[in-house]
Order: sequence, then C-alpha cells, then structure tokens
Amino acid sequence: MIDVINPATEKAFTAIPQGTTEDVDRAVENAKTALAGAWRGTTGKERAMFLRAIAEKIETEKQTLAELEVRDNGKPLPEALGDVSDAAYCFNLYATYAEDLDRRQGEIIAVPDARFETRLTYMPSGVAGLIVPWNYPLLMAAWKVAPAIAAGCTMVLKPSEFTSLTALELARIAQDAGLPKGVLNVVTGYGSEAGARLAAHPGVRKLAFTGSVATGVNVAVAAARDIKSVSLELGGKSPIIVFDDADLEQVVEWVMFGIFWNQGQVCSATSRLIVQRSLAPRLIERLVAEAAKITIGDGMGAGVLLGPLVSKPQYDKVVGYIAEGQREAKLVCGGKRPPGFDAGYFIEPTIFVDVPPQARIWKEEIFGPVLSVAAFDTEAEALHLANDTEFGLAAAVMSSDLDRAERVAGQLEAGVVWINCSQPNFLEPPWGGIKKSGVGRELGLWGLNNFLEPKQTTRYTSSEPWGWYLKP
Repeated sequence: MIDVINPATEKAFTAIPQGTTEDVDRAVENAKTALAGAWRGTTGKERAMFLRAIAEKIETEKQTLAELEVRDNGKPLPEALGDVSDAAYCFNLYATYAEDLDRRQGEIIAVPDARFETRLTYMPSGVAGLIVPWNYPLLMAAWKVAPAIAAGCTMVLKPSEFTSLTALELARIAQDAGLPKGVLNVVTGYGSEAGARLAAHPGVRKLAFTGSVATGVNVAVAAARDIKSVSLELGGKSPIIVFDDADLEQVVEWVMFGIFWNQGQVCSATSRLIVQRSLAPRLIERLVAEAAKITIGDGMGAGVLLGPLVSKPQYDKVVGYIAEGQREAKLVCGGKRPPGFDAGYFIEPTIFVDVPPQARIWKEEIFGPVLSVAAFDTEAEALHLANDTEFGLAAAVMSSDLDRAERVAGQLEAGVVWINCSQPNFLEPPWGGIKKSGVGRELGLWGLNNFLEPKQTTRYTSSEPWGWYLKP
C-alpha cells in the first residue's frame, strides 16, 4: 500500500493499493474483454446516457469530491469545487459530442469520379491507456475518460500516486451510473511500475498522457515500439508580455492569477513576465505588494488563496530552484516557508527580477509559485524573449493597442495564446502545445478525435467495366 499524505500537515490519512505489472495486465484484459463484448455495438446516443449519468453523480457528490482533492492535493476548497464542476461539465459536453457522432457516421465524401461513392465512418481506437498528473486529479481524468467513453473505447486509467482518491471515486461513480464492467479500469501505483507497464502493454492501442517532458519521452518511446497512437500534454514555461499601455490594474490581477493560482502547479502557468522597461518598476512594486496580501494556509481554511505544494519531492524541487534563483537573479518577494508554518509543504509567493535569459529559473519549468521577470525595450525583443524556449504550450500578451496585441499573438510560438488575460480555459476549443510541450490536442472535438480512427469505405456504383483488363 502507498500512504496518502495531506500536504498541509505532512501526515498520512489513508492508503491506496500499490498496483503491480500484474494488476495492469489484468486491467488491460478486462478492457479488451469489454471492448469485444456488447460495448462495441453501442451507439453514441447510448454512450451519452452513461456520460450524463456520470456527470449528474459527480455534481451530486461535488462537496465530497472537492474535499478529497483538498486533502491529497492541497489546493484551496473553492478551486477544488470549481474543478469538480468542470469535470461534470466535461462529461456532459462529451455526451453531446457522442450523440453527434451518430450523425457523422456514414458521411459522404465527395470524390471526382461519379462512378464511386465514398463514405466515412469512425471506429474507437481500442483499449486506451490514460495517465494523468496530480495537479488537477479529477479534472485531468475527465479530460481523457469522457472522450474515450464517447468514442466507444475501453480504458485503463493510471492516476498519480499522490492524488489517486478522486480517480477511485470516479470508477465507483461510473459503476453506479451503470457503465458496463471493464469499460473503465483504474490502477493506482507508481509510475515506474504501473505507469511504465501500461505504456508498454501490447494490448493498449492508444496512449494519452499528461505530465513531465521526461516521462512523456518514455511514454512516446513505449508507444513507438508497438506503433500505438499517442497524445502528450507536457510541460511549459509560458510567457506573458506586458506593454506599457496596458491597464495596470488588469495586468496585476492577471499576472498574479497566472502564476499563483493552484500554487503555480499549472502546466500553462505564465511564469515568465516580460514587461516593457518603462512600466517595470511600477508593476513590480504592485506585484510585490499584492503578493504579500495572499492568504496562505490549509486549503480547507476560509479565504485561503495559496495552499501547500502537493508533495515533499515537489516542495524540495521548488526550494532548490529558489536557491538557484538567488544566485542568478534578484529576489524581491517570498522565497521561503511562510512564518508560523512548521509543517506542510508551504512556500510564499516568490518573485525574481532582473532574470537573465540563460538562468535556470527562466528556462526550466519549476511548477510552483515562482515568477521570473525580465524587461524589454522593443516589440521584437519581447517576442524573442517569449519564443526563446524549448516549450510552446501557452503565452499571453497585454496591451490596450489591440492591433499590436493581435500582431504579437500571431507571432507567439504556442498552442494557446491569451490576449489581455491569462489562464482562461474552456472545454470546447483545442488544448495542447508545440515544441517540447506535447503532441496532439485535447478537449473539444479534437479530444474526441484522439480516440477515434476514421475509416474510408469506397463502393464502385457503375455497371460498366472498370476497363483496366478486358477479356480478349
């Protein structure tokens, strides 16, 4: 068994099974059996009924699920409640897409020869292996489970060993909603054993992974060995460019939200602030003042905006980056455990300024409440600073000159770009990055297509001979 630690207290409060390679093998066999059974013949409308039933039960148990995520993840309760609602919305959205899939089946594709009729149908990819991270435990599971069900796949879900509780609850909820046995299987355990076996299992035909670049590379290698379909949502080091004509109050709010929301444990966090030099002193002064006002504490506490980091390894990693940053740049805010917190993986909101572009805190994903600030003079310089990264998940630009904002947005090398905001996320548009931030897209119809294989069927409709071979 694996102890589940409350990151606000550093104490274990329950335990989860330590899944083995044999457990993964059994789960995959269960998924294969379900796929070969009655599930294969279900329509999108039938699968939509299961998805809506799951969504309804998630909403009914919203408070309990959110409190579980506070206890094993550490995030403030209002954020956890929002995540649970988003998860329910995700299942409802893919119910709509599943129903629409019935309409799309058999679509006629125009071809330039009238003697042929070509139609398009969609098949489920097969057994899907879903590996999700610890920063949004239930929501990230929903992002993968809902479209997989909508597509008609069966699946094995591997949550993080730090935050498996709501994934286990999701399996129970799906069972209570009547989802057939074997469609959704959950294996808890360590990535090095359960996750690695799931990625390498020959019975898995689709892999969907969210997590670090290093693990994503391993997943991609495992997928390549069996030519599995794979989608990867990996790390980021997202820039937010602020021009001196931007509304200062809005800038402060969005910059703060973009880096300190969810303790900065967000793959798209705008952790690199690139501010026009003429505005930099005023903006930095405001950010430091506002960061000092953030209420830190146990996520169950009233008014708490910043909870603990998720785990001791993550805490140690962020502390190490802060120590490195103090050798590379100027610390103007935070950088330590807040006063009065003898236990818990708490770190104050941290801001570094005058950060050189070669600094590790500028180049590498920290995944914590750490903001790095650099100044620019020209638009071209700002774009160079923003794009000079191996990542390409998200980026933001803030300016009252909308023509300039749109021009800059068009040149930012990222899969997601925000104008005059940071981190809004909707489930209908595609989500994903370029460069080392990943392969493929999630959410919306793109998320559904991740779990579908299109099939072309072409029929010769003419009674005339084709003409290649004529009998003598």
